[in-house]
Amino acid sequence: MTQQTAPLKRLWSYATAYRSAIIVASIWSFLNKAVDLAPPFLIGMAVDVVANGSDSLLGNFGISNPKTQIVVIAALTFVIWILESIFEYLFGVAWRNLAQSIEHDLRIDTYKHIQELDVAYFEDRSSGDLMAVLNDDVNQLERFLDIGANEVIQLLTTVVLIGAAFFIIAPSVAWLAFLPIPLILWGSFRFQKKIEPRYALVRAEAAAINAQLANNIGGISTIKAFTSEDREVERVSQASNNYRTANGAAIKLSSAFTPLIRVAILIGFTATLVWGGFLAIDGQLNIGLYSVMVFLTQRLLWPLTRLGQTVDLYQRAMASTNRILDVLDTEPTIIDGELHVSESDSRGAITFEHVTFSYDSGFPVLTDIDLSIEPASTTAFVGSTGSGKTTLIKLMLRFYDPDAGAVLLDGTDVRDLPQAEVRDAMALVSQDVFLFHGTVRQNIAYGVPDATDAMITEAAETAEAHEFIESLPKGYDTIIGERGQKLSGGQRQRLSLARALLTDCPILILDEATSAVDNETEAAIQRSLARVSHNRTMVVIAHRLSTIRNADLIYVIDRGEVAESGTHDDLLRANGIYRMLWDVQTGMAVSG
Repeated sequence: MTQQTAPLKRLWSYATAYRSAIIVASIWSFLNKAVDLAPPFLIGMAVDVVANGSDSLLGNFGISNPKTQIVVIAALTFVIWILESIFEYLFGVAWRNLAQSIEHDLRIDTYKHIQELDVAYFEDRSSGDLMAVLNDDVNQLERFLDIGANEVIQLLTTVVLIGAAFFIIAPSVAWLAFLPIPLILWGSFRFQKKIEPRYALVRAEAAAINAQLANNIGGISTIKAFTSEDREVERVSQASNNYRTANGAAIKLSSAFTPLIRVAILIGFTATLVWGGFLAIDGQLNIGLYSVMVFLTQRLLWPLTRLGQTVDLYQRAMASTNRILDVLDTEPTIIDGELHVSESDSRGAITFEHVTFSYDSGFPVLTDIDLSIEPASTTAFVGSTGSGKTTLIKLMLRFYDPDAGAVLLDGTDVRDLPQAEVRDAMALVSQDVFLFHGTVRQNIAYGVPDATDAMITEAAETAEAHEFIESLPKGYDTIIGERGQKLSGGQRQRLSLARALLTDCPILILDEATSAVDNETEAAIQRSLARVSHNRTMVVIAHRLSTIRNADLIYVIDRGEVAESGTHDDLLRANGIYRMLWDVQTGMAVSG
């Protein structure tokens, strides 16, 4: 059976730790329905007493007085109703707690697993889609466990217990009550088969809406800047309409199911009513038992009118379950190595040995790269946009593995090391700064949560951020908003730099880390970096060549290859690509 056709089996495999709780909740549901089916028997006994007096069923148990028999029946009714209420409370608490617990664990397990997936996975899937899995799909499953699971168990209990009672009481009539059930079951399976792909589409369209909304909310400033509000409303409206259309197709089929079931139920009920009545009139069936059969037929068949709703709820939940478990079943391709290197042995040396890499097969971004980054030195990468500079950083951090060759950290292939150890040795300051909603202090201390105020302040001073932080309304306790939207680009970049410096990693990677600051601040940051670079490896990607002119070694990357290397002065004398870039930036280039 494929994954897509066995979502319940997949969920059962996942919920191993909850199987005992599921069994207990199922027992409470069973007992609740069992006692709930007792009143028709009590009504039949009461009719039997009124019709037959001391010759009734209870009379055979030594209770001869009809009035006493009625009192006994009343007492039994009281006990049964109390038990039904107790079991209803127990199954309600059990299923709801179970639904909440599985919902919680499934969301956390899925989120944890998502964090372990490769960077490439996130580049191929929208954040809104993943948000839909973590929220909407998990909640859809919770709703089924909260309501639908109990209904399924109680429906099965009803069929089994009433079926047994019917064949004991009046086998000749029992088959009439069960006559519509095969038709109902056949229709249910047909319905399930037809509705399943429709609900899969519904969940996909729901994810599309989430993706569109997340994308638009994240880019609200751009939407406003280009006055494209109306166009974006139309796009959201189109996504919402697609969802409505997909849901409408499912609703149309779902709504037709219950009326058809009612017709089938009507046939079974009237057949039992008529045939059983004939037998009772002819004296072949006890009047009390006839009353029991009429009531039980209604109790047997009427719950089947909710079968469509239950199957509907089940299919929605199973469509969501497949989406959730598909994420959980996704295996990362970047696997941890088993070698461990102590921090004392970490020097910060990085070597690329004949590295070739492509994001898409057949389109290499880097080709046969050979280069070395010496420990406690500053190495810079320059080149035109799209030459492969940032890809080198991603390979160092092991966001990706090379197609050929190897990336070495202190002489060890990074594929042989745990990913956490590789990344713990490096602190990244990216051009695309990401700050979390929270205070300035929390963002600077993100990599070192137990950092003291003195350590945070020192890192901020080194990053030339302390002065502007002190000018904020609450200083280091100022809330900066989602993605740091209350700060300027230069301020966000300086906080990102302070965050990296606080980690005190042996390797500091700066990917256009000063691109959003003014010249004066850049000069101050360069002085600070010069102070901290003596005891750590600095890897710098820069478009402004003035920021890396004092680097120990500069690599010029052109079309995925190392075109030139040397110091600033060496490369100027070589009169190649670097010299051309320098002349353009310093205004020395002469137009034709």
